[in-house]
Amino acid sequence: MTQALPPAPSSPPPTPPAPSYFPSGPPQPARPRRAGFAALVLTGALLVGGGAGIGGAAFYDAVDGDTNGSGGSSSAPLQVADNGDKPAATGSVESVATKVLPSVVALDVSGGGASGSGSGVVLDADGTILTNDHVVTLGGQIDAKQAEVTASFSDGTRTRATVVGVDPLTDTALVKVEKTDNLTPVTIGKSDNLDVGEQVVAIGSPFGLDATVTSGIVSALNRPVEVARDQQGNVTAYPAIQTDAAINPGNSGGPLVNMDGQLVGINASIRSTGSGSGAGAESGSIGLGFAIPIDEVLPIIEQLRSGETPTHARLGIQVRDVTGTAGSSDTTLAGARIAELEKGSAAAGAGLESGDVITAIDDHRIDDTEALIATVRAYRPGETVKVTYLRGSKQDSTELKLGSD
Repeated sequence: MTQALPPAPSSPPPTPPAPSYFPSGPPQPARPRRAGFAALVLTGALLVGGGAGIGGAAFYDAVDGDTNGSGGSSSAPLQVADNGDKPAATGSVESVATKVLPSVVALDVSGGGASGSGSGVVLDADGTILTNDHVVTLGGQIDAKQAEVTASFSDGTRTRATVVGVDPLTDTALVKVEKTDNLTPVTIGKSDNLDVGEQVVAIGSPFGLDATVTSGIVSALNRPVEVARDQQGNVTAYPAIQTDAAINPGNSGGPLVNMDGQLVGINASIRSTGSGSGAGAESGSIGLGFAIPIDEVLPIIEQLRSGETPTHARLGIQVRDVTGTAGSSDTTLAGARIAELEKGSAAAGAGLESGDVITAIDDHRIDDTEALIATVRAYRPGETVKVTYLRGSKQDSTELKLGSD
């Protein structure tokens, strides 16, 4: 089950059906909750430390006894070293965190009786913050226009923010902060330059723990991920960057950066085992996190910044998954079968027909409808693509210019 990362709730909500966004619970002050957590951890540490000390002393007495009659005391000095606080090495996780943390914000969102939190990243000196649509809509619980947003920076600064625009189909959104003093915009990199095995860093506010840094590698590229589908059949899907950097609820909208500290993706969803226990339990990181490649949504971001309605490429077809055999062969088929073509659509103009099975777009293999939607979503209207398809047992291809919604 792939789920979009939800706003981190303040109290356990009912477990939603999959796939869905996690709902949010009633608001609670972040600082007292964090202080309580720290106190709880400290208490546990004291209990464990005391127990270990007693156990260690008892073990020593049983083995060696009291040989010096002084109760086991020792005058031997402890070996303590102080190497100083060395500068972060270039290309290290520490250097990346130092560079990017000032650009990352925690977003607290409320509206319509619901609340939650997520993450974002500063795009420009005017105070534009990039995040996920499901962060500002609380997983679809409210309209983005209802959202009351507060942005918190790593230096402790807090300011109000307003939603500039959203694009549910790519799960992207922009908010703008009211206070724009001393902002540190992130440097935008190229997600197309990523390679499998390359090290990356994720930063955000998992479960409300602000300015959390995790690291890992790129586990896979162009992984088709569908996280939502509305009642009209519109699908939120993208060709994701898969990473094993720990990503949890509340990381949504935060940056995935390369080791040069450049933004390459927007952390957006995780694979869930669905094995959480207890009412309203949320699944955490199992090393399968997904980020939206920045290259794919940069045109959408620019449209939102300009106040335009985002546009998306489309083939103009209705599709369904397909499995079976081709003719009399034993070859198992995988692809997206055309169930219906819209009149005058790009697909119809290129000669595709109902019943054709699309197996590739350019060099991208299409195994199912999810892969087709995610792949087409990565292109822009007006771009020309090569479509490979099966008609019966015969493979063919055609080129077409993608339409626009």
